[in-house]
Amino acid sequence: MDAVDEIRAQWARERPDLDTWPMGIIGRFTRLNRLIERELRDFFARYGMERWEFDMLATLRRAGGEHGLTAGDLNKAAMVTSGATTNRIDRLTAKGLVERAPDPEDRRSIRVRLTPEGRRLVDEIVGLHVANEERFLEILTPAERSSLEGTLRRLLEALGDTSLS
Repeated sequence: MDAVDEIRAQWARERPDLDTWPMGIIGRFTRLNRLIERELRDFFARYGMERWEFDMLATLRRAGGEHGLTAGDLNKAAMVTSGATTNRIDRLTAKGLVERAPDPEDRRSIRVRLTPEGRRLVDEIVGLHVANEERFLEILTPAERSSLEGTLRRLLEALGDTSLS
């Protein structure tokens, strides 16, 4: 029995007419998210980073190419406001991890790209990050992982989260 089972049992006692099955799933998603967020915060803190910093660096790294991405592209990937994206770019620029450069195809546009230090840092951390995430899921069998991934994909697609654009 976990905490969500206890919550549902309390509701069953107080409101036996209420079918709380959604709480069993959503409550566990919520609790799991909090636990994972805490673990990731602690993991990135060991490298003097916040999670959003790694996410932006990783977005630039996996995009490939030397020209980087526009602030708008980063904004879509990060799912934050344009003001937050600008602030984040400014903070990473101040740390020497990214730089702004003119777009080689459109001089009116600015692109954000990794500095050599930013690329070195994300390349150093990404493998460790994947191993850390694997640690969260090692209790699951390969079949359970595949099933869970498919189920989560279906839920995300049903809620409209189908691409980074």
